[in-house]
Amino acid sequence: MKVYRSRSGEVRALDGLDLTVAEGTVLGLLGPNGAGKTTTVRVLTTLLRPDAGRATVAGYDVIEHAQQIRSVIGLSGQYAAVDENLTGRENLVMFGRLYQLPKAEARHRADELLDQFDLADAANRTVKTYSGGMRRRLDLASALSGRPRLLFLDEPTTGLDPRSRLAMWEVIRDWVREGTTLLLTTQYLEEADELADSIAVVDHGRIIARGTADELKSQVGGERIEVVVHDRDNIPRAIEVIGRDTDGECAVDDHTRRLTVPTSGGAQRLVQVVRDLDQAQIAIDDIGLRRPTLDDVFLSLTGHAAELAPADDDDKS
Repeated sequence: MKVYRSRSGEVRALDGLDLTVAEGTVLGLLGPNGAGKTTTVRVLTTLLRPDAGRATVAGYDVIEHAQQIRSVIGLSGQYAAVDENLTGRENLVMFGRLYQLPKAEARHRADELLDQFDLADAANRTVKTYSGGMRRRLDLASALSGRPRLLFLDEPTTGLDPRSRLAMWEVIRDWVREGTTLLLTTQYLEEADELADSIAVVDHGRIIARGTADELKSQVGGERIEVVVHDRDNIPRAIEVIGRDTDGECAVDDHTRRLTVPTSGGAQRLVQVVRDLDQAQIAIDDIGLRRPTLDDVFLSLTGHAAELAPADDDDKS
């Protein structure tokens, strides 16, 4: 448990949160802003002392064995922790030395990471000349300087462009294939879908759901057929036609002329809907079969969709 106190009262940032991460797997920690994700990472990485409860990392207690934990973990927080007055290479060598690597090994490790994170060409430039995305990649590289057994990534791809984000995902997959255990908090739902072996959804400092991405999606129902009707005047008729082929109430967005209805028939039911709309001479602009997304999970479990704003709010909880 972790409680933040202020003049306006108390906020329980963590309230009985219970986590287990299997060795060599990725746990995605998801939740709305202010749910307690960053507080969880800070407690597990010994940066924040819990008010009650017990947590262990790699078998070490976070209070009694903080130094041992720090020797086996890597951490990349929401904001780059690099020194902007040093070069990229100097930063990585410094982190290697902090992880107690010998000088020669620290320099060799720095060169490996500069290549891996596509920073070799900028290795001898001071970090103050780096773009935001370059700083982010350098910070992620620094978390790997000591070849940690466990890696904590708090919003690891915030600030990266889509191409860099995809490249970062591949790097993370490589770490896991090599046996690294990873706890990942993210504001990008597709990131958890792509990377996490299991997912825990956090709200108000508690875990409200956990499972694989597919297991969580199954909690909010099956597939949906989405139809965009060409002529708004045909929406009532389209609802009637679609209702004969599907399994539930049709949701209507008048602005986009989009109809969404649950179905259990898969592609065969989709084909039947297309045939029936054509027979009724109802023109459509688009039609498709959609599985539930993690955004649907958020909406179902927390009452609102995931928020994509920069997630520094856990600091303020």
